Amino acid sequence: MPDRLSRHFRRAEFACRDGCGFDTVDAQTLEILEAVRVAFGSPVIINSGCRCPAHNAAVGGVPNSQHVLGRAADIRVVGHEPADVYSWIEQRFPAASLGLYSTFVHVDTRTGGPARWKR
Repeated sequence: MPDRLSRHFRRAEFACRDGCGFDTVDAQTLEILEAVRVAFGSPVIINSGCRCPAHNAAVGGVPNSQHVLGRAADIRVVGHEPADVYSWIEQRFPAASLGLYSTFVHVDTRTGGPARWKR
């Protein structure tokens, strides 16, 4: 299976950080991240993508986290403020769920969204 998911992303970037092998990525989430990469012209760093239930619990994730479903990514765009990235995604992908943190943006494609929060 090829590691390349899109022009700018590899499957390994989304894989659960505990090494369990969980690396499923939702196509809609990937579409948003690819659009961010192209629009900002800078690398998008995946801080956290997929999480198996054990890793999600270990990092303090909520039990119903979209990361466990492969539908979420916490991202940082090199050279750009998280607030700018959040605003751009909010305007262009209104159905996306977004969380703004001081150093990253959470993006997910949950059913029943969108959810928005700022911490």
